Amino acid sequence: MRATTPAGTGARITELSFGAAGIGNLFRPVTDEAASAAVEAAWDAGVRTFDTAPHYGLGLSERRLGAALRGRDRDTYTVSTKVGRLLEPNPEGGRGDDLAHGFAVPDTHRRVWDFSSDGVLRSLDASLDRLGLDRVDIALLHDPDHHAEQALTEAYPVLERLRGEGVVKAIGIGVNQCALPARFLRETDIDVVLLAGRYTLLEQEGLAEVLPEAAARGRSVIVGGVFNSGLLTDPKPGATYDYAPTPPHVLDRALRMKTVTERHGVPLRAAALRFPFGHPAVASVLSGARSAEEVRDTVDQLRRTMPAAVWDGLRAEGLLPPHVPVPAATPVEETDRPKEESWG
Repeated sequence: MRATTPAGTGARITELSFGAAGIGNLFRPVTDEAASAAVEAAWDAGVRTFDTAPHYGLGLSERRLGAALRGRDRDTYTVSTKVGRLLEPNPEGGRGDDLAHGFAVPDTHRRVWDFSSDGVLRSLDASLDRLGLDRVDIALLHDPDHHAEQALTEAYPVLERLRGEGVVKAIGIGVNQCALPARFLRETDIDVVLLAGRYTLLEQEGLAEVLPEAAARGRSVIVGGVFNSGLLTDPKPGATYDYAPTPPHVLDRALRMKTVTERHGVPLRAAALRFPFGHPAVASVLSGARSAEEVRDTVDQLRRTMPAAVWDGLRAEGLLPPHVPVPAATPVEETDRPKEESWG
């Protein structure tokens, strides 16, 4: 599996990153055993980049990811986590759940927005405790949509200092909108943007500013949410789009895409996984998984041969704008895996 290194950093990013929200009980419970097996399957497939956050399951994702990676050579993998939400004990916690925030865990803690310098340091220290690691490689500002000025003037400078001191290898922002990461790319020296749901086969809002800005500055983009929260895995009535019921016109478009890709022997989810790599700024696609089976399916789909006729067919049907870049029509070989010594 191919890997790249953002300019000026030592953070290696594999073309497929493991998103650990699922093992934090996103929407439904996952056992410790299933979570560990999912990480193990990702490792066996050559994935060496793992993304988590305190937000995911009120720390459960970080604890499980750290446990699953324990005992592996720390120099052979990359971990990213996020800052901006501190976890504080909930005085009335444990009697309810956290499903209002999307996670099937007891509400033992509550999230407190904090993009102050002290908040960043406290957040990273707490993440290291939960992960059981001596460092994280990438630190991302997490959804500072309504805290942009504090994130720019307080949180970002401390991340820049930590990077300069070698505490973290790379810094960036993780969001599901485009205006703010474009601003950060213009006004700061971030290394990475994690852009969720805004550069997919279904919509390409990120192509207006974020991806061109990143490419012009030699920065890396990790694309998350490539299935638009599930719609592009299996479009059908009842499927979700951006964590809400899918509007009829969007469902119709996804179903038409599925017809085109399957006409050429390619599942829609395979085209959705491969699509972002058409842009040179994209270093990785981040995909979440709750089980080893989901991981193996994702890897299989990513490695499928992708004929040019798939993209041509989508364009001919008016489902993909002609100016949107697409990947070269070359297969990702089954044998294209990293050697351990390449991660030294």
